Amino acid sequence: MPQIPCRIAPLTFLLLLSSLVMFGRALTTSFAGNRSRRTSTLSWRSAQSLTSLFSTCNEADSESLTTNKSSETKKVRKKKKGNKGIKDKRREFIGKAKAVDNGRWSTIYAPGGEDGFTFVAKSGLPDRSKPFIVLGIESSCDDTGAAVLRSDGVILGESLASQNEIHEEFGGIVPGLAKTAHEEKIDSVINEAIANAGLSSVEDVDAIGVTVGPGLEICLRVGCNKAKELAMKYKKPFVGVHHLEAHIVMARLPFNADAKFTVGGSDDIHESKRAIAFPFLALLVSGGHCQLMKCLGIGRYEIIGGTIDDSLGEAFDKTARLLGLPIGGGGGPAVEQLAKEGDPKAVQLPIPLQKRKDCDFSYAGLKTAVRMKTEKIAAERGLDSVNDLSREDRANIASSFQNVAIKHIEQRLKRTMDMLETEEEGIRSLAVVGGVAANQELRSRLEAICSNRNEPWQMMVPPPRLCTDQGAMAAWAAIERIMVGSSDNPDDQDVFARFPFQSKA
Repeated sequence: MPQIPCRIAPLTFLLLLSSLVMFGRALTTSFAGNRSRRTSTLSWRSAQSLTSLFSTCNEADSESLTTNKSSETKKVRKKKKGNKGIKDKRREFIGKAKAVDNGRWSTIYAPGGEDGFTFVAKSGLPDRSKPFIVLGIESSCDDTGAAVLRSDGVILGESLASQNEIHEEFGGIVPGLAKTAHEEKIDSVINEAIANAGLSSVEDVDAIGVTVGPGLEICLRVGCNKAKELAMKYKKPFVGVHHLEAHIVMARLPFNADAKFTVGGSDDIHESKRAIAFPFLALLVSGGHCQLMKCLGIGRYEIIGGTIDDSLGEAFDKTARLLGLPIGGGGGPAVEQLAKEGDPKAVQLPIPLQKRKDCDFSYAGLKTAVRMKTEKIAAERGLDSVNDLSREDRANIASSFQNVAIKHIEQRLKRTMDMLETEEEGIRSLAVVGGVAANQELRSRLEAICSNRNEPWQMMVPPPRLCTDQGAMAAWAAIERIMVGSSDNPDDQDVFARFPFQSKA
């Protein structure tokens, strides 16, 4: 039934309908030839009545519409006010570092509770009085990894299924394809890691750890669901691993005989070694993150500076695509290799955030500057496309980009070191972690900064193969959590695309 356009009270509508019927009858009589005074009077009175009712209806409707319009205006204003509130809330975070607990996200990572020290073993703990074995599973992005580690830091067995060939033609990670590849490989990768460790099945491990965030949610869920299934099937303690914490604590893995720190044992916990002791400063540089963090203990991190837009790894990837480099193995290694052939001062590029005297990072502007310079050089050469640039030109662009990108890191790091050297905690150790930490130019320049301080700093960087995503990082992070008495419940464990550290602990 069609909707009546105006709002008419029920009584007014009935009177109007009655008048219409009377008027209709009068018209019918008039057209039939009855021209009597009575009929004319009826017709006139009916018309007057109809006009009067329409007038009354219009006045009532006008008043009703005015009231409703006022009410609707209030609603619209309220809605606009609500939208304004959301926009204002978003504006609060413009220019601020991402991945920080600043009230934006509902879920934060705080395994030690509000005070940072109240750890709970929700799914139990293995016997920590002697070395125990943990299976770690990683599927946060585009690599399916699994590894078996012993709690004294020995890697017993590993397996990694790369997706480089799957995503190379797209110039970046396609989440749906990554998820499917994880599903196809997860079982075989786990079984291979178990076999390489000399174990017969998952039943032989003492606990299971899996990355639960941050990362691509649909990819995280593949690994998490498999780990939950195994933990419940074999009744093993379960640890939901924070991906960034896993990168950080990889710097503590005693991967060689130079481990300088010993974790004292007790009747309940066996003695173990670490390559670096808490507290220390961590520089996390990866495809999705760029942060400077004060690391105080497991689950206890203070973000000193972070990227306000793009990460260093993302900038490397975009530059690699711009220069037409193969990025199947990652844009960073491709740019680094080409940069070795170029002049780091050949192309003038701006160092980001020169007017900001804080420790945050930004690479969005540098990416744009590289693109504009590249297009300008191509135009000066009379070329139709940047793809036609000579290898020399592309090498100079790659080298200049890498030089400025690292200079930005150097400036922020020096400022952070200056600040920490005035504090009572006495931090003089730097851990460089994340996928971009495998960059040799970055390593050598940061090593020079540490050694040239008035009071030299110790710098620890995992071996290149342990800087990128793999199963060992999940297993080792789970071991670190277990050693402080922390585990999670597999029944209700979820995954998180955003998973910021607790801001204060």
